[in-house]
Amino acid sequence: MDAVLEIAGLQKTYRSRKGVRRALDGFDMVVEAGQVHGFLGPNGSGKTTTLRTLLGLIRPNGGRMAILGQEVPRHLPAVAGQVGAIVESPQFFGNFTSYDTLSLLADAGGVRRERVDAVLELVGLRDRAKERVRTYSLGMKQRLAVASALLKEPKLLILDEPANGLDPGGIREMRTLMRNLSESGMTVLLSSHILGEIQLICDQVTIIAAGRRVAHGSVAEVLASHASSSVRVRLEPGIDLLTAAQLLRAKGAQVDLGTDFFTVGNAGNPAQITRILAEQQIYVSELTPTTADLESVFLELTGTAPVDGQNRQVDQVAATAQGGWGQ
Repeated sequence: MDAVLEIAGLQKTYRSRKGVRRALDGFDMVVEAGQVHGFLGPNGSGKTTTLRTLLGLIRPNGGRMAILGQEVPRHLPAVAGQVGAIVESPQFFGNFTSYDTLSLLADAGGVRRERVDAVLELVGLRDRAKERVRTYSLGMKQRLAVASALLKEPKLLILDEPANGLDPGGIREMRTLMRNLSESGMTVLLSSHILGEIQLICDQVTIIAAGRRVAHGSVAEVLASHASSSVRVRLEPGIDLLTAAQLLRAKGAQVDLGTDFFTVGNAGNPAQITRILAEQQIYVSELTPTTADLESVFLELTGTAPVDGQNRQVDQVAATAQGGWGQ
């Protein structure tokens, strides 16, 4: 497939009295034509900075970017008409209706008025099109934002948290819309924290942490590369889970407590679990390899998994161990 979007070695540095912060540190990404491509990362990882840099809103300090084969930001005016985007929280005039809002945008962009009705239908606002935007819920405003990005029938659609504020039905409708757009030939770059939706909808994903790419490929490939790294452990009835978890943590294991089980996330040699616990007369009733989901892989790769008794700060990334525990 041809690449619709290419990023290589992207760098962005911010300077302040506290020193230098690298928002992007040699970031790479390739999005191929016709994909729904997931762009994932924790808060402060560089996602929005990447999108804003792509759209010419931030000047990078280094690296190369190309959209539809044209280097940007140098040739951004040549491709801007083929790109639709919403980044962060778009703002609209509260006294305008959604129909008025989209009509003004259509006129400014040289888009035929018939397209306004079409996108209102697509995002489910047809019957509320004559109501003022100030009366809209957050989810309805988000639908309007997506409609505005679709006006030009772009070849590349960039959406930053499009499901923000949507109810479960709206999230499912948005998922269906993204898939339909992809099947029609549009390429969709989707940034979201709803990882279950990303897993359901995306063909490929790129994961960013601390300004660097930490994983990329198809969802199946990313999951397969982390499929056997953790095990679920259940103990005999009456045994205190916390005591067992503390024993394993003292040996370097990464343990997450559940209601009646715990998970060891870096179990290179699961037999070590049973040995360590048995030495303290704690016996295992179940030891099962877990099937990785995108959320668990994301937390592992970005070093943002919750730790009992600690409050992780934004930009704080845990050090990741090399290899599995217990090997």
